[in-house]
Amino acid sequence: GRLFSIVVLMTGVMFLLVILPFTFIEFFYAPWMKAQASARTPRELPPETKDHVIFTDHDPITRTLIPMLEKYGHSYVVLSQNMLEGLELYEQGVRVAVGDLDDPETYRLMRLPKASMLVATRSDILNTNITFTARELAEHVPIVASATTDAARDVLELAGASHVLRLDQTMAHALARRVIGRDCAAHVIGTTEGLQIAEANAARTELEGKTIAESGIRPRTGVSIIGVWDRGRLASVDPDTVIKRQTVLVLAGTEEQIRTYNATFSRKVVGKSHVIIVGGGRVGRYTSRLLNEAGLSTTIIEKSAERVAGHPEAIVGDATHIDVLKAARAREADTIIVTTHDDDLNISMTIFFRRLRENFQIIARCTLDRNVQTLHRAGANLVLSSASMGANTIFNMIRESDNLLLAEGVFIFPSPVPKKMAGRRLGESAVRSETGCTVIAMEHRGQRVMNPGPDVVIPAGGRLLLIGTLEAEEKFLREFEPDLAPKSMRKRWKAGRKA
Repeated sequence: GRLFSIVVLMTGVMFLLVILPFTFIEFFYAPWMKAQASARTPRELPPETKDHVIFTDHDPITRTLIPMLEKYGHSYVVLSQNMLEGLELYEQGVRVAVGDLDDPETYRLMRLPKASMLVATRSDILNTNITFTARELAEHVPIVASATTDAARDVLELAGASHVLRLDQTMAHALARRVIGRDCAAHVIGTTEGLQIAEANAARTELEGKTIAESGIRPRTGVSIIGVWDRGRLASVDPDTVIKRQTVLVLAGTEEQIRTYNATFSRKVVGKSHVIIVGGGRVGRYTSRLLNEAGLSTTIIEKSAERVAGHPEAIVGDATHIDVLKAARAREADTIIVTTHDDDLNISMTIFFRRLRENFQIIARCTLDRNVQTLHRAGANLVLSSASMGANTIFNMIRESDNLLLAEGVFIFPSPVPKKMAGRRLGESAVRSETGCTVIAMEHRGQRVMNPGPDVVIPAGGRLLLIGTLEAEEKFLREFEPDLAPKSMRKRWKAGRKA
């Protein structure tokens, strides 16, 4: 009897501590966990899924673009190649699916033929494979792919890409356009529908110290002052706003009006403006080339001799060393452009050059959006984010709009004349004070009025051209034309009113 009790006790302990947990885990808990993981990271989208955007990487561009898509009601999915990575993205609130990027079955399960766009932002070789694989399955779906070289761009186009993004060249063009120079002339940074948007530095001109009203810019030249740049953000102005030495005006006008502004307010200077470019990568080298073509002198400072081989304007060394700065003619420089792909290094360089000289125009590139404000605090006059630039470019393609991106989140966008504004004077409509948008042109029956004044009557059935941020555009839609807003945006407004 005692032996039987011992056997029963031992087998009971083994069953309770080993067999029962193993059975529970193997046949109940593990399948439940697998089902939960599969639900969070599906390998197939519902059959009714359509008009969605498929991303092949959760990179800085995708992270910047997702909130914009959600705000305007566009659905999306991010493809992950393994479940572990997918679960991490799911925990971050990202809609994710799992599948091999080079497998046609993956794109069939992602309902690619019914998607609004496929975005490939991985390596050049993988982007080519993704593009070629997807194009065989969906002949007409737009495929946007990134490329780092002209050769890669050509191959991607042959593989079937609808749009190829050369983000390094886009960034270089944007950086080169923002160099102001010594002459304080208005430099065009964008053109749309016959209207030019330009920047002008007020330092050492007759405008310095005057208010907007006292400057007489509009009566004398015809251009409108849209606003001023304040730490990379477009700040609105009023007649009492004082133009300071560091003020950079944002102007809108026709080509003739911009020429008149330059003839009236720019200064004649002797010699070329000199620009120092920190970083001799693809962006730095291309920026230097563009500035040289525009008649400015440049010096590239780069630590790696291999990167700048064949570039006589380059100096190999550390940009913080005095002998390197002397060789780069830092005393003669008006502008510093920091172009490395390392945000931490760019912040360090910005702090150094701002302490070195207070009146440098410092333009910095950044990769991650979260570092934009940090670079402004470090002393940069302007920061251009490659993530925002790529995201805004793709967003415009998704919206099928011709919006013109000027800087971080600042757009020019068209709108039909809202019923609430029709027949009223522009000044009475309070568009600027209520929404932050500025009307820079009106069009009606083939006639266009550039830079309309406050007394111009807004025509019914006409078309407006406005400038503002995405937030300002939303305010404009909410205040004047809610029926044109996406359904998801209207639902959010309704939920906000209930709360």
